[in-house]
Amino acid sequence: MDVLMAALGELFSFDCLLFMVLGVFIGIIFGAIPGMSGNLGVTVFLPFTFAMDTVPALILLCGIFYGSNFGGSISAILINTPGTNGACATLLDGYPMAKKGHPLKALDMSLVASTFGGLVSALTLLFFSPQISKVALSFGAPEYFALAVFGLSIIASVSGKSIMKGLVSGSLGMLLATVGIDKISGINRFTFGNIKMYNGIQMIAVLLGVYAVNQMISRVNGTEGGGQASSLVGTDRKSDRLTWKEAVSTVPTMAKSSIIGSVIGAIPGAGSAIAAYISYNEAKRCAKPGEKFGEGELKGIAAPESGNNGATASCLIPLLTLGIPGDAVAATLMGAFTMHGLVVGPKLFQTSGDLVYAIMIGSIVAQIVMYFQGRYLMPVFVKITHIPQQLLTALLMIICCAGAFAIANSVFEVYIMLIFGVVAYFMNKFGFPPVPIVLGMVLGPIAESNLRNALTLSDGSWMIFVQRPICLTFIILTVVLVVLLKRTSKKNAL
Repeated sequence: MDVLMAALGELFSFDCLLFMVLGVFIGIIFGAIPGMSGNLGVTVFLPFTFAMDTVPALILLCGIFYGSNFGGSISAILINTPGTNGACATLLDGYPMAKKGHPLKALDMSLVASTFGGLVSALTLLFFSPQISKVALSFGAPEYFALAVFGLSIIASVSGKSIMKGLVSGSLGMLLATVGIDKISGINRFTFGNIKMYNGIQMIAVLLGVYAVNQMISRVNGTEGGGQASSLVGTDRKSDRLTWKEAVSTVPTMAKSSIIGSVIGAIPGAGSAIAAYISYNEAKRCAKPGEKFGEGELKGIAAPESGNNGATASCLIPLLTLGIPGDAVAATLMGAFTMHGLVVGPKLFQTSGDLVYAIMIGSIVAQIVMYFQGRYLMPVFVKITHIPQQLLTALLMIICCAGAFAIANSVFEVYIMLIFGVVAYFMNKFGFPPVPIVLGMVLGPIAESNLRNALTLSDGSWMIFVQRPICLTFIILTVVLVVLLKRTSKKNAL
């Protein structure tokens, strides 16, 4: 009790609350700008925390992280360009809803789902850290491979009318992920002697090309189906809001997706993008008659947003309890902890319990702060839809080029973005969906590296994948999912 009271005293000081509000706001901005990300925001502001007290500094950085996950949905919904990796699944229904004349409703749903998922994740971090960390610790190479295969099976549900074309797109994404120096053998793969490709093709650059540049080419050519600005101007703000009944109807979806996100977030290396896609796929699988995913379905926004935000605070579980960063942002935060004299791991709760509990309780408060900031700034966000199409396209091109350049301070990433923007444009022309490319790039490296490690552990025996309970469970789930999707596609065809 003394530790808890000390934690509350640390948290509810003027400095902490001020930096929490500032951090969430900065995070929303970084998340909403294509090419930026929460990790970039945390990295940029990390040096500014050197002279700050420990709790305000870490609260500021965590606030940036949490705010960026919601911010990524803003650009995904309004301009069909995800601001973060975790928002890639949000645009599948968010942008169609905005094009139908309901951008505020889509943003409302995103904010509610983000807050819901964030609160579940923060409560999971506070109450279930030790238990979940034990489960996460039991994940080895075979389990990661099985999880990646399960994630790749989602390609079938986001492939549109042709699963085969979706598989081709997913295979392209996996192929792109192999470019660069192989981390195990050290051999250069598909670099063609270009030293700039030794570090591989950056997923953010491909993401900007596949979504942003592709959309801008379509707008210029008049093939996007109405365009962004022209179809959203003149929206009636009073009728374009999420009603209480609509919000309540999505609670089961948000609850399930938040739990999925919290569990996946606690698994080191999984990340919010995987949580978002798995949550979206599960919501689509359980769709009721009349729910049309991909055409502006509310649950199609609620599921990925509660899923990717459900993975935010929970990714700190392995960091705080085991000293293992759950993703890139957690790795950056690990540096912040170290910089302030905190050694993450099992002894952290014993040596600095009041500081840790202040951060965990602060994660809950930050979600509430994010909700009220989002509600207040919502009319400002939606004004982007009133910008003339030609001007918006030019501004987006500048922002995307700046974002691509910022990845590695290299013009090469800008070229990669432009190339894949053109590739994605022609893929759309021939009916090949672009979403599986991103899935392939996210999950391909996880599947490849862990397959090799698992076979090394088993001396080349594939039986290792059926001899471990968690691994076998994911394999069975994958088979069941593929069978269900196949039956669903046959029914739709009839």
